[in-house]
Amino acid sequence: MNLKLSGKPGAVQSEGILFVTYATLRSAEREGKASRLDQVTSWLGEGFDGVIAFDESHAMANAAGEKSDRGDKKASQQGLAGLALQNAVPDARVLYVSATGATVVGNLAYATRLGLWGTGDFPFVARAEFVAAMEAGGIAAMEMISRDLKALGLYLARSLSYAGVEYEMLVHELTPAQVAIYDSYADAYQIIHNNLEAALHASGISSETGTLNAQAKSAARSAFESNKQRFFNHLITAMKCPSLIRAIEVDLAAGHSAVIQVVSTSEAVMERRLEDIPPSEWDDLQVDFTPREAVMEYLMHSFPTQFFEPFTDENGDLRSRPAVDASGNPIICREAERRRDDLIEHLGALAPVQGALDQILWHFGGDAVAEVTGRKRRIVKTLEGRLKVENRPASSNLGETQAFMDDAKRILIFSDAGGTGRSYHADLGAKNQRLRVHYLLEPGWKADNAIQGLGRTNRTNQAQPPLFRPVATNVKGEKRFLSTIARRLDTLGAITKGQRETGGQNMFRAEDNLESPYARAALRQFFYKLRAGKIEACSYAKFQEMTGLTLDEADGTMKETLPPIQQFLNRCLALRIDMQDAIFEACGTFLSAIIEDARHAGTLDVGLETLKAEKFEIVDRKMIFDGCDGHCPDRGAHR
Repeated sequence: MNLKLSGKPGAVQSEGILFVTYATLRSAEREGKASRLDQVTSWLGEGFDGVIAFDESHAMANAAGEKSDRGDKKASQQGLAGLALQNAVPDARVLYVSATGATVVGNLAYATRLGLWGTGDFPFVARAEFVAAMEAGGIAAMEMISRDLKALGLYLARSLSYAGVEYEMLVHELTPAQVAIYDSYADAYQIIHNNLEAALHASGISSETGTLNAQAKSAARSAFESNKQRFFNHLITAMKCPSLIRAIEVDLAAGHSAVIQVVSTSEAVMERRLEDIPPSEWDDLQVDFTPREAVMEYLMHSFPTQFFEPFTDENGDLRSRPAVDASGNPIICREAERRRDDLIEHLGALAPVQGALDQILWHFGGDAVAEVTGRKRRIVKTLEGRLKVENRPASSNLGETQAFMDDAKRILIFSDAGGTGRSYHADLGAKNQRLRVHYLLEPGWKADNAIQGLGRTNRTNQAQPPLFRPVATNVKGEKRFLSTIARRLDTLGAITKGQRETGGQNMFRAEDNLESPYARAALRQFFYKLRAGKIEACSYAKFQEMTGLTLDEADGTMKETLPPIQQFLNRCLALRIDMQDAIFEACGTFLSAIIEDARHAGTLDVGLETLKAEKFEIVDRKMIFDGCDGHCPDRGAHR
């Protein structure tokens, strides 16, 4: 039913079904017109007790904001609009529908009608109290809450059957040449880190006596660490491609279709580079569009080169602030600028590694690969080997999807833009009913997006289930990415199913989650042994120098609050391959010992288990509840 909502009191309809997108729901008031939320509630009227169904309800995540080590994160407008709608019609019956309800407990804030807090059904007065209790209780507490909700009839968790779906990990062993390239970039980031500290000192952000501008120093380090993390993610993903391409060629020869799931397309870097090139030269490009460009961009735009002048604050403490000339222009620190230019020159001499998306497209060709991403343009390679810009119209994703389903193209690659609401399965109504070999090339950080993406090739009405193939390397630092996705999949399974193993459908192993209490204990033990000089891989001082982690207090004693495991994994990512292997071997030894001790002590938390008995005997029968006073005429049986 199509309705025009005017927002006027007289516009209320007596009946109908209103379909509203989340983007529409959050639209604000403008030009004197009521907001969409006000128009919807006006149409519903007072005392509305009908159904409000929130499909894909996880889109309202972060409805209450959250706190982190980097500060407060504001609540999303989408989540706030969803909460406001529920509060405006207290008598409405609310239904939340989602395949990935939440991967973080705090993201359940939108589901107020579940009664998890503030109702008396559960011992939590407020949402914050509930979140704190769940985070303290861990995965086991989430499993219990999920089961309690099901017992109360408030929760139903069903998913598409994974019967027949097969899993086979594809592991790429880095070649000696790739190891050399990885090590060269690890060394480069070590040099950047050392020069960053020197630049902070030269520009006046820090000094011999300490930090003069904590905010500027934190921003500079944060930009460096986030860029480093993104770069190595792109580099590792790109290095997997030789094995991936060989596997796809085998699939095609066997008569199968390949589906590749990625997260990043490097579109932003490409667009910024194209801005500097005249369109007349776009038919024959002579520039680099590899992940290395992201490092260059960081150095050009985020490396600290502005001078900070010292001053004394109201408390008499020495501080510093950005210095500007008489015209208000930033004053550049020549020493920091020289260090930046030297770093750019050094990086320019390193071997580039082409991005994963381009490697696949250039190898198989656009005629064989259907691309479903958010890119408006892409760089293609001609038969003569020239690089040129090719525009992608808004309708290209629809056309590419159809070409794949029609069997005109047997390879499909999609990013987050094509990871929700689309179908790439062996549909019985489509011409292409070949076996889908689904490669999870880049899992990303969001477990719900990863699961949504995997659901594109396993759907109802299919000729055959897919083969899922997560793609990994032997780089130990890659565990940084697998660990986060494995932990969040455990949380997703605990929240939605009451059983942690169901979140990732057994694609990841328990040991892939390096953010467990056992892993944290192993890391603390590693730090203690490192300080005692009992780690052969490296010395205590060298480890701190390589990673930039500070483990000691000013008085020389070890910190009580040591770096969290996520930060440890981030820093290990930028170490040379042999050093990564040595450090992870040491940590792995400690982790295995801790888990084995817990197993022997009977305290190992393995989640919910199915206990199998040799036989069952019914020893008693008892009627618990009879809803029909003994008989139901319409069914002729007890309920």
